Amino acid sequence: MSARPAKPVVLVTGADLAPEAQSVLADFELAYAGRAPNEDDLVRLCGHHDPVAIIVRYGKITRRIIDACRSLKVISKHGSGIDTIDVETAAARGIAVKAAAGANAAAVAEHTWALILACAKSVTYLNERMHAGHWDKATHKTLELEGLTLGLIGLGAIGARVAAIGTAMGMRVVAYDPYVKSPPPAVTLQTVNEVIASAHVLSLHCPLTAENRGMLDRAAFARMRDGAILVNTARGGLIDDAAMLEALASGKLRAAGLDSFAAEPPPADHPLRGVKGLTLSPHIGGVTAAAYTKMGVGAARNIVDALANHPAAAPTH
Repeated sequence: MSARPAKPVVLVTGADLAPEAQSVLADFELAYAGRAPNEDDLVRLCGHHDPVAIIVRYGKITRRIIDACRSLKVISKHGSGIDTIDVETAAARGIAVKAAAGANAAAVAEHTWALILACAKSVTYLNERMHAGHWDKATHKTLELEGLTLGLIGLGAIGARVAAIGTAMGMRVVAYDPYVKSPPPAVTLQTVNEVIASAHVLSLHCPLTAENRGMLDRAAFARMRDGAILVNTARGGLIDDAAMLEALASGKLRAAGLDSFAAEPPPADHPLRGVKGLTLSPHIGGVTAAAYTKMGVGAARNIVDALANHPAAAPTH
């Protein structure tokens, strides 16, 4: 049996970490789980390395994985969403759960607008038509956004950036976020049902919880404006896919742009594939070189800060 490393171990559920983040964790031994670790892989690695911290890039951190760790003190998300972590088990064990809040806000906000504009301006459809030899100038009209209402569900770091761009484009911006009491300038707070009903463009920027899973169901789509646009760069579980497909087929939705899915990657026979008016991207909104560095550094600093409250787990100098 190999000797325990002199340094405490941080397990990364991925194949790499930004050099700047590695520098923050210079007093720790880093162990990498690879690009697609499953639960068995992580249980085995936890049993072997006994990490004091886990940086979550890919995969889920389940009760079984947490139970395999004897010395675990902090689980740090390489990003903002912690829905892939069993926070209840972590809390019961006294394990801190942290997120690199805001680290990928610029990247995701930009990708949100890429999807909004792709939907409003029929970018992917017209591109395919042009490559097929068509010239649709006389027959196709795109959507002008100035003067329309942008509705946001979630007004955190990402939502606030999306709002600022919408305001700059001359849109009216309304938002629902139960944790925001003082919205940014030119943003009007409404109830969630009011936002859904008033938005010409509805964009999701909230975490996935047990309470809001499937929040955009048939009843929600029925409340929406005819010809609305839906964009989701948050979590796939927020949308009832079957209800969304019905809304697209009926014309209730003009178009939708999705960067997140309930199952990732979606299976080959998933009904979302090949649907007219639906623009898809592979959960890549936060995947930029700058965001990679910022998320890594944020996750690393969260570990250092959390372990400062656990002297027995912190590295010795």
